[in-house]
Amino acid sequence: MSHPGAISIHGEALTPDPLGAIYWVREETLIVSDLHFEKGSSFAARGVMLPPYDTRTTLMRLAALIRKYAPKRVISLGDAFHDEDAEDRMDEEDASSLEKLMRETAWLWILGNHDPEPPARFAAACEIEMQIGALTFRHEPLVQNAPGEIAGHLHPCARVVSEGRILRRRCFVVSSDRMIMPAMGAYTGGLNILDRAYAKLFSAPVAWVMGADGVYPITAENLAPDMVGGALGRAV
Repeated sequence: MSHPGAISIHGEALTPDPLGAIYWVREETLIVSDLHFEKGSSFAARGVMLPPYDTRTTLMRLAALIRKYAPKRVISLGDAFHDEDAEDRMDEEDASSLEKLMRETAWLWILGNHDPEPPARFAAACEIEMQIGALTFRHEPLVQNAPGEIAGHLHPCARVVSEGRILRRRCFVVSSDRMIMPAMGAYTGGLNILDRAYAKLFSAPVAWVMGADGVYPITAENLAPDMVGGALGRAV
């Protein structure tokens, strides 16, 4: 299957990347969402002992994207930090890696529900939302019509049924006028795009599903809801 190319949102061409970012060529801007740094250490503090490498894995993905696209600007669409103490728990090597990435390009933090206050150590421009040209960047999608909206928050995933196979993958949820981005954080789960949370946002969404070598559009006839209580249920 050949790579299908850019996604058009409100007249703007956005290139989806299989690592879960989009690159806006015209603005030389890389957009990522829901990094959830230090989610693993947050769970560990509550007795759920996950391997403490989620932040490092997410940073490696970010670094690879910045090397690939050499953007002039990075926009993070909220919930970059899993909670208000995430900065303090971050390993010094990981913190230095993030600081290095932020020195390489301009940075904009969009604030989210997990990180409603600007980061202290990783200071950069911060906004609740930002409009650039025809597009508006925010963390939580608006329920009402929002032409040009690029948002995160819902961690979209698709359960794809094709040729007798079933795959569950993170995805971009797209219409001609808006997009909800997948979560990039290594420990972030996903909400099936057939969940009712998406019903008021999209009448006929297309799932651009992340594969190993590209991102591919999947329409409704090849999508299935999650199995309630089954092995393919909603990710945590």
